[in-house]
Amino acid sequence: MKFDEFGNMEGKTLMLLPGTACTWQINFHKVVDRLAERYHLICVNYDGFDDNKEEPFTDMYTVTEKIEDYIIENHDGHVDGAYGSSLGGSFVGLLLQRNFIHIDHAFIGSSDLDQGSPLVAKAMTAIVGRWISDAGKSEEKQEKLKKMLTAAFGSDNDEQTAAFMEEFAQSIVSLHPDTVSREYYSDYVTKLDNDIHAEGTKVHIIYALKMGEKYRKRYLRHFRDPQIIPFAMSHEAWLFQNEWSEPVLNVIHDIMNS
Repeated sequence: MKFDEFGNMEGKTLMLLPGTACTWQINFHKVVDRLAERYHLICVNYDGFDDNKEEPFTDMYTVTEKIEDYIIENHDGHVDGAYGSSLGGSFVGLLLQRNFIHIDHAFIGSSDLDQGSPLVAKAMTAIVGRWISDAGKSEEKQEKLKKMLTAAFGSDNDEQTAAFMEEFAQSIVSLHPDTVSREYYSDYVTKLDNDIHAEGTKVHIIYALKMGEKYRKRYLRHFRDPQIIPFAMSHEAWLFQNEWSEPVLNVIHDIMNS
């Protein structure tokens, strides 16, 4: 695990938790400088995504405990905000569910919150693992991985999206071969409670409408009285498409300053 702190060190604390198969440097590359102007950022790279890529990702609970330990030891158990992008939203949910640290504003960024049986998870993980291992064998297969990632995000293959997916794919093939598979599997089988509520915490959902209505229902099931903020974009598109970056940043700023 690696925690990087920088930005406006007099500002409110905002923890950034990246999505599946991503470092914070890639996940938040396009917006991190804007966020750093206002906030004291705490940027997290999970096991397997830190400087020691020889050790693969562990599991959701182990990583959650390490995040809790760091915030307790370095920030008295409190952050003003935490933004969980995609899989990072599952970590935010677990942090609220376990209630060992306090988060004033918990942001769930386009998270699908998929959960299922170990049997299904093993089958899906095998497919994901094959995509990744194949991508490291040739440029042609890496191009196939980029197309799959673009489809998974539900995005058009415009110039901005293509640039993001290029970085994303290159990062994936540089990881320990077990890291993404373990991360994917553990996220899928780790249960998130229903009606999660932490006293003094407000949950804010950055809801990508193009993901579909079923995700709104999941947010309402897992979190008590969340603020659902809809955007007519694809999965986390604000992180790599200019037209959505400013509107979502403005929402984050308004909430953090409330």
